[in-house]
Amino acid sequence: MDILTGMYKRFASRRMSMPQNNVRQADVLEGAEVLENVNGSAPGQFIDTVVGRHRKIIILLPGPPGELKPLYEAECRPRLVATLPERHMAKRMLRMALIPESQVDARTAPIYKQYSDVESTILAGSGEIQLHFVCAKASDAEAQARVDELAERVEAEMGEAVFSSHGESLEEVVLLMLGLRHMTLAAAESCTGGLLAQRLTAVPGSSRYFLGGAVVYADKLKTTFADVPEEMVRTKGPVSDAVAKALAEGIRKKTGASVGVAITGIAGPGPGAPGPDEEKPIGLVYVAISFADSGKTKVVELNLTGDRERIRLWASQHALEQLRRSLLERV
Repeated sequence: MDILTGMYKRFASRRMSMPQNNVRQADVLEGAEVLENVNGSAPGQFIDTVVGRHRKIIILLPGPPGELKPLYEAECRPRLVATLPERHMAKRMLRMALIPESQVDARTAPIYKQYSDVESTILAGSGEIQLHFVCAKASDAEAQARVDELAERVEAEMGEAVFSSHGESLEEVVLLMLGLRHMTLAAAESCTGGLLAQRLTAVPGSSRYFLGGAVVYADKLKTTFADVPEEMVRTKGPVSDAVAKALAEGIRKKTGASVGVAITGIAGPGPGAPGPDEEKPIGLVYVAISFADSGKTKVVELNLTGDRERIRLWASQHALEQLRRSLLERV
């Protein structure tokens, strides 16, 4: 059936006039096979040609997913299966937190460059490095074995820096580790304003291990919700290692959690909050982690850069990574 005639009939069956700009949907590239689109007015096109010494297959499909997907499955996939050799694709992803991309590449490139049949990609962002490995082979088993071999060698090289070998997020891993150790977690957040809690509670089932916590943005609430002494806040400053330690211990005891984590810092963009001795810079953040069973609390000082949102995000990332590292020590 003529494409344009079919388009007019389609609109007429719906008692609609076809707009003139729809006419261009009937244009067909020279040498193309027309693919009937039963879900829309624009047809697809399939071109199988030779350019120089290379065979080229070009497929043109309408954009709306409700048209594109059925048309691909009904018309394109059978043609590709009949035309191309059978190939199966396998993927793996390794994730690492708070490591420079250049350092990861320097250590892993000598490994992944030995695998010319595996496509390796490094992505960096939001305090995380991702290594993606993709391989296509004649069978699923062969492709999977190849990417698994590479991933395992890279994981052996990077050691505990790898927090996920199958794509899990850092918050998922932390919650899994808490569960394996029969521990619960509570958080007291100042500059992150609940971002850490939001990341944890976005994971389904997190309520089994994350009890909750408090956003202690105002100094008074640090005392009210986490029992931080007012005198300590006044003399040491709300952004200090002493207050971070007291927040982690206080929220842990208030909630009855096994582990308490605290974040306090200066995210900006205004001037830093004055400390007892000197002005404290934007990006100064303290993360504290307190364990009930040992009674020990660890405090880490961070000096982050960037705008307000970046500092808040990286502070939450550091808190999760410190939690993961601390839990690793408690096998």
